Amino acid sequence: MKDYLRSAGAALGVTTIYLLWLVGPLISSTHDSIYHWDGSPSQLFLAPILDFFVFWLLLAVVLILARGRLRIAVWCAIIGLAPWVQVKNWYFVKHTSIPHWLSVLVLGLGLSVFPVLLALWRSEFERKFEQVEGLATTLFLFSGFYGLAILSQYGWLSWQARSLNERPVLAAMRDQRAQALRPRVIWILFDELSYSQVYEHRFPGLQLPAFDALAAQSTVFTHTIPAGIRTEMVLPSLLTGAAVDGIRPSSNGRQLSLHDPHTGAWHGLDEHDTVFQDALNLNYRTAIAGWYNPYCRILPHVVDRCFWTYGYSAENGMVPRASLQSNMMRPWMRFFGYGMGAHVAFLFPESVRLDDDDLDTRQHLSDYMALAEAADKMLEDNTAGFVLIHMPIPHPFGIYDRKRQQFSVTHSDYLDNVALADVFLKHVRSKLEQSGQWDSSTVVVMADHSWRTKLLWENAPQWTKEEDVASGGGQFDERPAYVVKLPEQHTGARIDAPFSAVNTRSLLDAFLAQKIRSKEELSAWAMQSGR
Repeated sequence: MKDYLRSAGAALGVTTIYLLWLVGPLISSTHDSIYHWDGSPSQLFLAPILDFFVFWLLLAVVLILARGRLRIAVWCAIIGLAPWVQVKNWYFVKHTSIPHWLSVLVLGLGLSVFPVLLALWRSEFERKFEQVEGLATTLFLFSGFYGLAILSQYGWLSWQARSLNERPVLAAMRDQRAQALRPRVIWILFDELSYSQVYEHRFPGLQLPAFDALAAQSTVFTHTIPAGIRTEMVLPSLLTGAAVDGIRPSSNGRQLSLHDPHTGAWHGLDEHDTVFQDALNLNYRTAIAGWYNPYCRILPHVVDRCFWTYGYSAENGMVPRASLQSNMMRPWMRFFGYGMGAHVAFLFPESVRLDDDDLDTRQHLSDYMALAEAADKMLEDNTAGFVLIHMPIPHPFGIYDRKRQQFSVTHSDYLDNVALADVFLKHVRSKLEQSGQWDSSTVVVMADHSWRTKLLWENAPQWTKEEDVASGGGQFDERPAYVVKLPEQHTGARIDAPFSAVNTRSLLDAFLAQKIRSKEELSAWAMQSGR
């Protein structure tokens, strides 16, 4: 019995080390996987823990039953592959892709243990092997205690997030009669839309008729200073009107702490100190159809209608709304096949990596389709006076073929997604024109940040030659698109002075209160607000 417990304890230690990449994201203090998960909690937590216990059980059985040369082979495999697993864990925790050459090198050195031992093995080595096995077992037993702590933390966090995406308790219905007397304010936010790519240095042959038509009767801000380059920090900044350079989601995914770069202090996001509360105070009914950020969780009492989605897999490979079997298998394919999903490792063929990229792209397309449908419902609800539509384009991956004018998950890139943003803008305008609300509405079209070429995408496998040409060799232009169409505005204008996107809440407040009625008043307001 003592030997059985010792083998089971060592197996737990090995499992803890080998599967840190799988359970680590769910016990991380950042709670990022929990915060951005739009499926049920069981989909997120059940598959990894089953993988963990299956791996532990199988390894324990092998260590208990293995004898002679088989036991030597098992321990050589555990010890020889440990450096490769640790390297993968390190890069996984750092949220970066392990270099292909490094993965192959470390794995090759680990696998070389077997032929070297076969070539050099002597009977007198058995005693030394027993000493090595004893030392390794002791070390893994200590790791097993850490594994127990991880499992305890895992259980506690899964309990905390048990009601993660239950339908939020939204605010009561507002006075529709009061809303009917005022024009609508429609806030359309395209994710990663570059001002330069749309209006200044457009790629040759890229047709954007809806954006051109919008500029002809709107005010275009040509030098917008972004609130940041990461959506999860930019949106809280836009909602509150205060700079944010860091976030801390709670373990249940419902509360959000924000870091103020000026004071260095952390404070909770107060939904009642946002532009949506400002709209409620002015008797508007509010609505959101949004991507990536869990709007319905963090703004439950100031939004009358709400939909959000983020279909990408979690850091450990879990996919929302996937089957339990799929979520148990896919993390292993990601780990062995591509590290962090961007590079092919040594063991798996090219087709596996492409399948993974294809799945991520299809999730992106699924997000777009779901949000486009939700946005239509928000626009059709004439009682929703203040509406935020946050779309997942032109953020890569490419999901549209602009030449064939149809959705595509292959041979598509950022520029194709810009064309799709134009298609969506045309659709929104058509919906509002059909209901007779385009002329009377204030429409704000903007981006959270610009196209993060050199900062993020230039070294990605999906980077295309035309993207390189369009960006001038990956040059980063920080200016996000920012366009405002006022009610009954029929001529275009430009504001060339620097304008900080952090002032968006104040600007929307002015629109909601109908304090800005002309492009001249808008220009004066922007010049006064400045940076």
